Amino acid sequence: MSVLALDVGTTGVTALVVSEDGSVLRRGYQEFPQHFPQPGWVEHEPEEIWQAVLAATRAALAGAPSAGVTCVGITDQRETAVLWDRQTLAAPRRAIVWQDRRSTAICETRKDAGEEARVAELTGLRLDPYFTATKLCWLAAHDPATWEGVTSGRTAIGTVDSYVVARLTGGKRFVTDASNASRTLLFDLRTGRWSEELCELFGVPIGALPEVVPSYGEIGRTDPSAFLGLDVPVAGIAGDQQAALFGQGCYEAGRSKCTYGTGSFVLVNTGSEPVLSDRLLTTVAWMQPDGSLVYALEGAVFVTGSAVQWLRDGLQLIGSAAEVESLARSVPDSGGVVFVPALTGLGAPHWDPDARGTVLGITRGTSRAHLARATLDAIAFEVRDVVDAMTDEAGLSVPALQVDGGASANDLLCQLQADQLGVPVQRPRVLETTALGAAFLAGLGTGVWSSPQELVDTWQLDRRFEPAAGVRDNGTHARWSRAVERSKGWAAEG
Repeated sequence: MSVLALDVGTTGVTALVVSEDGSVLRRGYQEFPQHFPQPGWVEHEPEEIWQAVLAATRAALAGAPSAGVTCVGITDQRETAVLWDRQTLAAPRRAIVWQDRRSTAICETRKDAGEEARVAELTGLRLDPYFTATKLCWLAAHDPATWEGVTSGRTAIGTVDSYVVARLTGGKRFVTDASNASRTLLFDLRTGRWSEELCELFGVPIGALPEVVPSYGEIGRTDPSAFLGLDVPVAGIAGDQQAALFGQGCYEAGRSKCTYGTGSFVLVNTGSEPVLSDRLLTTVAWMQPDGSLVYALEGAVFVTGSAVQWLRDGLQLIGSAAEVESLARSVPDSGGVVFVPALTGLGAPHWDPDARGTVLGITRGTSRAHLARATLDAIAFEVRDVVDAMTDEAGLSVPALQVDGGASANDLLCQLQADQLGVPVQRPRVLETTALGAAFLAGLGTGVWSSPQELVDTWQLDRRFEPAAGVRDNGTHARWSRAVERSKGWAAEG
């Protein structure tokens, strides 16, 4: 038996076929385009996402049309607002991506009206353009033709998981899981249901939202005519960061992980009770089949891997993302250069959508190698800021950090991270733990695996990075903090 996992990310789709022992048998990947119609706006074309799902799956199943697949699990970029026709499944407009900042003014107006405290109490989140409801408010105000479809019932609203499930099942299922729902600003953390109060506050018809289902257990079946001839259960759904937490085997309170992707996301399992924080996010980790919730505390850093992409595509300083490590290693340090990659604002723990990317300390001696090193330093600093907030404000101990995602293959980054945290960093053999988590959820939901402990036994260590003495307090982080302050509020000035 094997499980097909679909990781529908921000820049592409990964499809994995995972065996019963947790190893990856086959994989496929397909990028899809990003659309930037205005500064600060980020959009995806839903049909392009779906075509990437099909292409990645074809690649994973090439030469073995079914590959013994018994079920499908889905993990996805979160918070992105997707709309589609309930009958035809066609999207009336592009999706508004989680990175998009267009609803900044809406958030500020609502903060000024004193709404944030109640929103945070119910959702564990903040009034920030990051979250889905603020994007829907913008749509209602600026795209009335599309919004009329929502209010009339023709058009469905969902996050990317809901859209992909609708396409997989030929439109038969309109669902989301609790981990994705908890990222919308419309979900009550404690009741585990859509909140009528929040839907009224944001002007979102509750009937336009998908049914909230557990994160594992059979949810529906794929339509062979829609999905490459496959007729198997869809049995696992989780937002990408929660799926990575699951894939890393963090099933007990206090276990934590950091995923280095487009952004970086640190999550710690807090068990059956939500832990609220002023600077971090409280989220559902997953909903169990009996409806009980497991919670997590999260620090979301918006730009990390995409900063390396910017070096490659925007500045053309490197030919591939993998080159950044060798280039950064060619110098002993950043030469005093500090890069704050606030390219779409700052997330946790600063929460400033008006911050913008800043490079300080440039001299005549600055080279592209120094900027590459400063980029890796910045990622380590950003994650340190989040972990420090967890330990200082929420009282949580992080004795070691498990890492995954594409950039965790970078040995220099992992060492810099351990040095800044002052605790070991542990990297598993399988770095694609986001997709692995989706596979684990689906397999647990269909009996491929009998218990979470069986999943823990599949986890294997690749390398453990020990912190170097004295680096954490050598002053480089203090200089970073000064640079962060200078980046704040830039887009609001003038």
